[in-house]
Amino acid sequence: MEKLIITVALTGNVPTKKNNANLPVTPEEIALDVKACADAGASLFHVHARDSEEKPSLDQSIFKKIVRNIKKVAPDVIIQLSTGARAGKDWENRATPVRLLPEMASFTTGSNNLPGIVYENSPQFIEFLAGVFMATGVKPEIEIFETGMINNALHLKKKGFFDFPLHFDFVLGAPGSMPGTVKNLLFLSEGIPSDSTWTVAGIGRAEIPLATAAIVMGGHVRIGLEDNLYMPDESLASNVKLVEKIMTIAKEVGREVASPDEARSILGILPGNKNRILETIH
Repeated sequence: MEKLIITVALTGNVPTKKNNANLPVTPEEIALDVKACADAGASLFHVHARDSEEKPSLDQSIFKKIVRNIKKVAPDVIIQLSTGARAGKDWENRATPVRLLPEMASFTTGSNNLPGIVYENSPQFIEFLAGVFMATGVKPEIEIFETGMINNALHLKKKGFFDFPLHFDFVLGAPGSMPGTVKNLLFLSEGIPSDSTWTVAGIGRAEIPLATAAIVMGGHVRIGLEDNLYMPDESLASNVKLVEKIMTIAKEVGREVASPDEARSILGILPGNKNRILETIH
């Protein structure tokens, strides 16, 4: 079984410090949280930007500041920038994180209902963003909220937008999308090409149970305050505490945890892409 990649979704677009004071919001807070989580065993970090009022942002300058701060304290980790639509629907703005040349960026290949909004990713936008990924060589993490999004991703690969094994993130348990059950995780994991890798992001109470299932099944794990604000005992979580919980579970079942460079090898990230972002953030 491959070593386990632990991804931390640090901040997201929705939670605020009023919900959980441990949420990192500023570039400085995000970087310090990355360092602590990396020291605890995480190797990959899913990064959202917030403005001075804690609102979601696609502002290039904020992303650059976040990355600069992360690279100072945790230079070896894999940075995955978000292209999510809650921060704005303009196509070019949503492509900005990819054009900063991180090693990875998120890519949702379909639309779905989320609390209060339609998370809109039209066929035309999906093809546009796929073209940006192809042109930049950034590795997409394909975010799957329901099974049709897998078919959309495979269609893009057939059209030549992707020429390497795909990496999927199954987001389960979000209201309006597929429920966070092990049955649904098994169903999705069996519906992707055999050369693909996958991780699971369980929302809310589904986070730790689905992470445990993924560890046993040979998949990978995403945890973090973007997806879940509480520990299993209902105390307030922190990103570090969630990483430590996954490390304990992995140790109990005998699954070794991947270092950042081992994660790059598993995901098929090109070695030359590790520090390209340093050229774009200064």
